[in-house]
Amino acid sequence: MGKNKLRKFSELSEIDFVYQYPFARLAAEGFPMRGRWHEVFGNDRPIVLELGCGKGEYTVGMARKDPSRNYIGVDIKGARMHSGATAAKREGLANVAFIRTSIELLERFFAPGEVADIWITFPDPQMQKVNKRLTGTRFCSMYRRVAAPGCLVRLKSDSPFLYTYTARMARENGLHIAADTADLYGEGYTTTEPWLGIRTHYEQQWLNRGLTIKYLAFSLDGDAELVEPEADDIPRDTYQSYSRGYIQMPQMLDEENKK
Repeated sequence: MGKNKLRKFSELSEIDFVYQYPFARLAAEGFPMRGRWHEVFGNDRPIVLELGCGKGEYTVGMARKDPSRNYIGVDIKGARMHSGATAAKREGLANVAFIRTSIELLERFFAPGEVADIWITFPDPQMQKVNKRLTGTRFCSMYRRVAAPGCLVRLKSDSPFLYTYTARMARENGLHIAADTADLYGEGYTTTEPWLGIRTHYEQQWLNRGLTIKYLAFSLDGDAELVEPEADDIPRDTYQSYSRGYIQMPQMLDEENKK
């Protein structure tokens, strides 16, 4: 491991709002603040998660814009998380925390009904592995078990495949879609939600390459078992090694959204 990573891990361990719990420790001790996050933040404000938060740019950006909620970034990569955690510490943001863990272990950190909103920003589309797809039924069923009534899953993505798949999954399972656009920054879409204007470095890269940003928000309310939709007919993204391709597929997106 490089010296830079070792330094970042050392600094993370000294930030009191960063929680690093490997599976072995969770299995032996459990997470003491599960169901008690209001004690961590010192208030009863709603808790919002960003899953796969990477550098934590979106987590910190939302916390800056909205002090009425508490924001928690979750990622397995501590070296990436270091950037957002140190920024939050430097700015004295009291409504930010980070958890370094696998998303599969989410229920070990949050009790039923403890999460008010879930953001998933620019995840790997996992076109070949549905069980790893963060908007798939496997993960959404898990989110339900920690979600408060009215909790929304909010996806921002440059991937036409993931956007189309997720919209189909929500519709076929009768989940209420609160927002849906294939071009978030296009002239035809307006919103009053300030956090939608946050553009991370990663997001700006795709915009600079001509890709549109897709946004979908859907409710987790309901108790019927979620059924995985057929997705073999959804065209796959034509990923290129660096540019990832200038993928728009407007015809495919329009046809799917008319269903």
